[in-house]
Amino acid sequence: MKGFYQRLLRINVTDQSFKIEEIPEEVLQRFLGGKGLGSYLLLKNVPAKCDPLGTENKLIFTTGPACDTGLLGAARYGVFSKSPLTGGYAESYGGGKLGPALKRTGYDAVIIEGESVTPIYLEISDQDIKFHPAEDLWGKDTYATEDALKETAPQGAETVVIGPAGENLVRFACLENNYWRSAGRTGMGAVLGSKKVKGIVFFGSSKAPIADENLLKEAIKDIRDKTKDNAGVDAYRNYGTPVMVAALNNAQAFPTKYWSKGTLDNWEAISGDAYKDNFEFKPKACPHCPMACGKKTTVKEGRHKGLTVEGPEYETIYSFGGLCTIDDPAEILYFNDICDRLGMDTITGGNMVAMAIDASRRGLIEEKLEFGNADQVAKMLMDIAGRNGLGDVLADGIKVAAPKLGMAERAIHVKGLEPAGYDPRVLKGVGLGYATSARGACHLRATFYKPELAGMIDRDTTDGKADLYIQFENRLTVFNTMIYCTFFRDLIQWENLQKMIKAVTGVEYSVEELENMGNEVVSLTRRFNLDCGFTKSDDTLPKRFFDEPLEPHGKTITREALDTMLDDYYNIRNWDEQGVPKDFTV
Repeated sequence: MKGFYQRLLRINVTDQSFKIEEIPEEVLQRFLGGKGLGSYLLLKNVPAKCDPLGTENKLIFTTGPACDTGLLGAARYGVFSKSPLTGGYAESYGGGKLGPALKRTGYDAVIIEGESVTPIYLEISDQDIKFHPAEDLWGKDTYATEDALKETAPQGAETVVIGPAGENLVRFACLENNYWRSAGRTGMGAVLGSKKVKGIVFFGSSKAPIADENLLKEAIKDIRDKTKDNAGVDAYRNYGTPVMVAALNNAQAFPTKYWSKGTLDNWEAISGDAYKDNFEFKPKACPHCPMACGKKTTVKEGRHKGLTVEGPEYETIYSFGGLCTIDDPAEILYFNDICDRLGMDTITGGNMVAMAIDASRRGLIEEKLEFGNADQVAKMLMDIAGRNGLGDVLADGIKVAAPKLGMAERAIHVKGLEPAGYDPRVLKGVGLGYATSARGACHLRATFYKPELAGMIDRDTTDGKADLYIQFENRLTVFNTMIYCTFFRDLIQWENLQKMIKAVTGVEYSVEELENMGNEVVSLTRRFNLDCGFTKSDDTLPKRFFDEPLEPHGKTITREALDTMLDDYYNIRNWDEQGVPKDFTV
């Protein structure tokens, strides 16, 4: 099968050894790469009952067959593990330049296992695997660490690193590359930190074989032609993801004041237009991407004058601007910088800070915290990364922290992961996605906010919603086996996927076969969570979404509506009434 090396690199950091293993072709044909391969390796290699921060857990890097081929939107990598935040299935994806560098090492997947006694960093290439001491890097932020590793690395090498949050085992610590690109969710940085690995350098000149170069060129042209005069592409190119601030506030589904309101007063001050008009705002793209949705943003004036960050993304704006009610765009950029330097997920970071503020306002904790206070938000983020005071409690994530803060009934999460910036009391299908996503309340498994906001299906209906949701989820699951950027979802339809996969791998899948592949990969992730102890009862939403009307319109999502969608979802997926996949073996 073309497009792969059929090689797995297994690195044990305990005894600083490694070995190369063959990946069976039948596994690649069934699951492809990326999420499919990563989920398969997770199920086969990680004991479900292991401590996520213990020596038995593993961190698995994968690329997809589309990576480093010239296909648009394919310069991504995936990371898989057992999450220290949720205790279940963990996946995260990153962009920038790391994916192609990882692909050129000549491996389809890399498994990091064991635990080093002292801090180290790894050097992985198609020539050798090296272990280097990293005591002098321990404690440095992600920017300084990346600079230090690249100083001695060959030209073209790329690095993925952790910051102090990962070292201190903050359960939502992330991996960082190219300064501002993050494998952000589910605590991958904490897993790497538990293994005392400060960073990894990837480089090489290997090239996976391509089945049909002419068909590949044709597939690339198909998508490039679609990007011309496309409104969605233009929006990402001009504004990046901050374009969503206006859309969600207009829909009154922009989570605000720790999930109590659906719109922020003065939201225009933190909108895409605000950043575009008042900051230096330069497009920045991943390799082979015409969208350039990244925005290198520099503050022109005020106390953060000169601060430059690639961002903020919509999710960072919602988590700090909405949940913490900060309407100063420069302050949100500053929080973004703190999280990137220290190596923390901005979505969970903003949610944890907002929950603490809400607890303080209700007199549940001693600390006196206020919504809208930027200095307090910044201090809490630093305290979380350093595990100081209240930050030490918040660093363990919402499942642990909420009861300690008296917030168990008000905490907003599913399976231990907080939702993204789309309130399911307005967008009911998003609620189904939050409830069923293997990694917790995730919007990216189907990006179902798109059809609901665009009017493809009524936001309030439950009839037929699970069927459409699964259509989106299966296609985006196959996306993540290749691995494609989610923002190409409107450009790459099933027929495009067929052509791309045939061009790269030589295998001609029917649409039905690809849909079945998507279903099988989703069932893989379900199987891992069931083994970890999750049940149907975990496929639910926070109590407040059912019982607390969202201001100003008073909408909720009913338990009956969710149960109806869940029943349909299980049935279509060929899972039993408890959500256990039928007739599924690996």
